[in-house]
Amino acid sequence: MNFNTKTIHGGQEHDMAYGAVMPPIYQTSTYAQTTPGGHKGYEYSRTHNPTRAALERAFASIENGKHGLAFGSGLAAIDAVIKLLNPGDEVVSTNDLYGGTYRLFTKIYEKFGIKFHFIGMENAHRIEDYINKNTKLIWVETPTNPMLNIIDIKKAGEIAKKHNVLLAVDNTFATPYLQQPLDLGADIVMHSATKYLGGHSDVVMGALVVKDDALAEKLYFIQNSSGAICGPQDSFLVLRGIKTLHVRMQRHCENGRKIAEYLSNHPKIEKVYWPGLESHPNHEIAKSQMSDFGGMLSFVTKGNNYNEAIKIVENLKIFTLAESLGGVESLAGHPASMTHASIPKEEREKTGVVDSLIRLSVGIEDANDLINDLKQAIA
Repeated sequence: MNFNTKTIHGGQEHDMAYGAVMPPIYQTSTYAQTTPGGHKGYEYSRTHNPTRAALERAFASIENGKHGLAFGSGLAAIDAVIKLLNPGDEVVSTNDLYGGTYRLFTKIYEKFGIKFHFIGMENAHRIEDYINKNTKLIWVETPTNPMLNIIDIKKAGEIAKKHNVLLAVDNTFATPYLQQPLDLGADIVMHSATKYLGGHSDVVMGALVVKDDALAEKLYFIQNSSGAICGPQDSFLVLRGIKTLHVRMQRHCENGRKIAEYLSNHPKIEKVYWPGLESHPNHEIAKSQMSDFGGMLSFVTKGNNYNEAIKIVENLKIFTLAESLGGVESLAGHPASMTHASIPKEEREKTGVVDSLIRLSVGIEDANDLINDLKQAIA
């Protein structure tokens, strides 16, 4: 089954009761049993729910995985991965990553004795320099948030296998429409399903997908024991969003390219970060592991002026100044004061997250309207 068909039919079956084409919203906490332990596969909705199960099968299908898990948020999904570890274990993580991930790693889990190494992974060979006998996990975002760095997943996977450590890839920016990390050697794929998978800015959710049965069993145990699951209504919304992922992503990519090219030629713009540009340092790696380059991009104005960046995002009319990304509507953000404010300034700036950096989530509106909006805001 090809990807565009998987988004609609992958892992799905018609409702057994009445033949409903879309899985019903099973808004229930518990299920009748004919005898103690005698049930139809569902006993309590923290553990299993038919609507969530349909979504989890869809997650697995579109990522070419075997097991999908749905969580109450992307951070809850990441939290479950870190709960695989023990005090004294070490993690090698990319240094340009979502601020909430950095906060979870440093403010929550470091105090429990887990050590994190934040490094630039644009040259994947650097990962190996930080692996020792305590290393248990490599954490990768690619493209990274917000600098759109590209990390070679296949090379990271080879290093992980060589040293018998897990490789987890945050695939939120790319989505499985553009890249499928499990096929490139990753053990775990994570999504903030709030973003492109949901696609309509109306739900908060996280996802994990794996192939290995034993690893899945551990994660299912953590999911059920910790209880950070999503509800059936949210499951229904993300399942509906996945059904249009392929057509939305095509337009996100088309618009992203047009805006990246426009900004690259603008006299007031110093630098544009988008992996589809030939000037991107890892453009060739992006081409090798992605089918297109997405709708996320960042840019800085000439002079690195904080006030000018703030004025631009405040003057946008079609782009909405807001947190998050991946919805049908275009959003603009100022990472230093919004999504990445939890990262200390000196650490942010080491990765390029300067005060003048603006991040765009390019939606599926008319590209000319978006370009004209940027034109007037920059002017």
